[in-house]
Amino acid sequence: MVLHKSSGRWQLGIGLALVTAVLWGMLPIALKLLLQQGDALTISWLRFLASGLILVGFHLQQRRGGELLDLLRTGGRTRLLLWLGVLGLTGNYVFYLFGLALVPPAAAQVLIQLAPLSMLLGGLWIFRETFGLAQWLGLVLVLAGQALFFLPGLLAGVGARMSVFGLFLIVLAALVWAVYALAQKQLLARWPSPLVMCLIYLLCALILLPASKPASLATLDPLGIGLLLFTVFNTLVAYGAFAEALNHVEASRVSLVLAITPLLTIGFVHLGSVLFPSRIDSNHLPLIAIAGAVLVVAGSALSAVRRRGV
Repeated sequence: MVLHKSSGRWQLGIGLALVTAVLWGMLPIALKLLLQQGDALTISWLRFLASGLILVGFHLQQRRGGELLDLLRTGGRTRLLLWLGVLGLTGNYVFYLFGLALVPPAAAQVLIQLAPLSMLLGGLWIFRETFGLAQWLGLVLVLAGQALFFLPGLLAGVGARMSVFGLFLIVLAALVWAVYALAQKQLLARWPSPLVMCLIYLLCALILLPASKPASLATLDPLGIGLLLFTVFNTLVAYGAFAEALNHVEASRVSLVLAITPLLTIGFVHLGSVLFPSRIDSNHLPLIAIAGAVLVVAGSALSAVRRRGV
């Protein structure tokens, strides 16, 4: 009975991680179209604010508003973890956006893959998580697959003008995201994920408010409004699923499932180019990139296989 319950939690956690990967895979396409009409910081601010207010409404409806104040007033280690999560998530958005303006997209996409890898290594170190032979083999396949998949893009950017400071910002974006994820997992040991995410969203919105331009959102056309609503939904559901996944399985397992996110993005780009050829361009993948994609998916699946007795 205990084993069945444990297996159910593991399956739910992996499923939630897959939901996160799919939604994050869709997000760059929506943002690419949306950024043609609005600025990135304002869009990020609204995504945080709207998601936070929705969760506030949920807690008030459940008559649990007092828990929000309890978490906000909590001091010591909990407050430190909360602010690490807030600053990590805000920094990830800001550093990536400014870094992307200074380096080719291909190089940025390669470097941002340090985020799930950093989370994986952090889970092994901080939480003393363990890998079996299958998990280590899966990790090797994921790393090898990512190297093959992104190699053509990286080589294409070698001849372009790249800013060392821009590359530094992308690496920093990846590292602070891992800080956010690991801090959040520790908060989930005591507090429910909707409560943690509610405060993180609102505090992130507060930090971005001075740099945002809310009035600019009035210029969005119907497509822009629809895309903006989708990004709010994406933030709310994807990060909610991510938080719950961390609450059910090890951070290292979640990070390996998320390794397929860039591949999903490529798939959605191809689908979007078929449905909306005038708005979304699709580049044909070389054979080496396709081989890398197969390795990443295979490695993620192998690493997510639950070990016996766990």
